Amino acid sequence: MSRLVETVFPSRLGTGFRWLVGSSWVTNLGDGLLIAAGPLLVASQTRNPLLVAAAMLSLQAPWLVVGLFAGALADRLDRRLVMMTANAVRGLVLAGLCVVVATGHVNIGLVLVAMLALGTAETFVDATAGTLTPMLVQKGDLGIANARLMAGMITGNQLVGPAVGALLFSVGMVWPFVVTVVCVAAGVLLVSRIGTPPGPVRADLDTHIRQDIADGVRWLIGNPPVRTLAVIIVVFNVTWAAPWSVLVLWALERVGIDEAGFGLLTTASALGGLLATFTYSRLEKRVRLATLMRAVLLAEVLFHLAMAFTTSPWAAYPLMFFFGAYAFVWGTLSQAVRQRAVPSELQGRVGSVYMICVMGGMLVGSLLGGLIAHGWGLTAPWWFAFVGSGLTLALVWRSLAHIAHADEVATAAA
Repeated sequence: MSRLVETVFPSRLGTGFRWLVGSSWVTNLGDGLLIAAGPLLVASQTRNPLLVAAAMLSLQAPWLVVGLFAGALADRLDRRLVMMTANAVRGLVLAGLCVVVATGHVNIGLVLVAMLALGTAETFVDATAGTLTPMLVQKGDLGIANARLMAGMITGNQLVGPAVGALLFSVGMVWPFVVTVVCVAAGVLLVSRIGTPPGPVRADLDTHIRQDIADGVRWLIGNPPVRTLAVIIVVFNVTWAAPWSVLVLWALERVGIDEAGFGLLTTASALGGLLATFTYSRLEKRVRLATLMRAVLLAEVLFHLAMAFTTSPWAAYPLMFFFGAYAFVWGTLSQAVRQRAVPSELQGRVGSVYMICVMGGMLVGSLLGGLIAHGWGLTAPWWFAFVGSGLTLALVWRSLAHIAHADEVATAAA
C-alpha cells in the first residue's frame, strides 16, 4: 500500500499536497453527484426550457461577475481559510436545500437561488484552489501535481459521481445532496490540515481591491508568453464550445447514437483522460514542453476535422477517447506553465483572468455553435472549429517555444 501511495503521490510533493489532493478528490466526487442530481431536481420542478437553462447558467455566470474579485481576494487573505470558508458556505447552502427537499417545500425559485449561491461559492473555491498548489510543490513538480489533481476531477466529476448521483436520486431526491454535504465537509477538514504559513502571501495590503485586480491584468498583458497563452485559451475554447453546444443533436441525428449511447460519449472522453493521468509524467520528462504543446493543439485541430467527417458511432467513440486523452494533457500542461511563470502573490488574480477567458470563450462559442448549426447544419460547427483552431495554431506555432518556458522569461524580466 505504501508503495502505491508513493507512486501516485510521491513524497517529494509533500504532506500538504496530499491533504490538498484528498480534499480535491472528495469534493470533486460531490460535484459529480450534483452534475446528475442538479438537473434532475430542476426537471422535477419544471419542464420550462428557459428555467432549466437558467438553473445551469446560475452555476457558471458567477465566474463572469465575481471571478476577478475572487482572484484578488485569494491574493489578499489566507488562501487556506478562504477555501475552507467558501466550501463551508457551499455545505450550508446544500444542507438548506436538503431540508426543503426532505420536507417537500422545494420549488423552482428556491432551486435557482441555491444554484446561484453554489455557483458563487464555487467561484471562490476554484479561484483559491489553484493558488495553493504552487505554494506546496516545487516548480518542476507542478506538472505531475496538477495531473494528480485532475485525475480526481475526471474520476469523481465525470466517471463515478454522475452515475452515483443519478442512482441516489432515484432512491430519494434528497440523498445525493446529503452525500454531497458530507463530501464538502470532508473537504473542509482535509484543507484545514494543510500546513501553509498563516496569513496572506502579500506584504503590502494598502491598495484598493480594484487596484489589485488592475495590477493582475496589467502583469498578464505585460508578459508576452502568458498573454499569448491566454489568447490561445480564449480562441480554442470558442472553437471547442461551438460544436459541443450541439453535440447531442449531432450524435442523435448525424451519427445515429441513441440517448444511452450519448452518455457513453462522455464516458469515453473521461476514460481517455484517466489514461493520460498515468502517462503525463513520462511525457513531460521525455518530450520537450514546446513540442508537447504543439502536439496536443495539433491533435485538437485534427480532432475537429475527424468529427466533421464522422457518421458512425464506431468512429465517434474512439475519437472521444482520443479527445479526453489529449485534452487532459493540455489542461495539465498549460496550467503548470502558467503557475511556474506567475509570481505567488499574483496567482489568484492571473488565474481568475484565465478562468474568465475559459468561461467567456465557452459562452461565445456556444452561442456561435447554435447559430452556425441553425444556418448551415450540424456538421458546420465542426468545420468552424477546425478552421478557427487551425489558423490560430499556425499563428502561434513559433510562440509556443516561448510560452513553454514562460517562467524563464518572467524570471529574466524580474
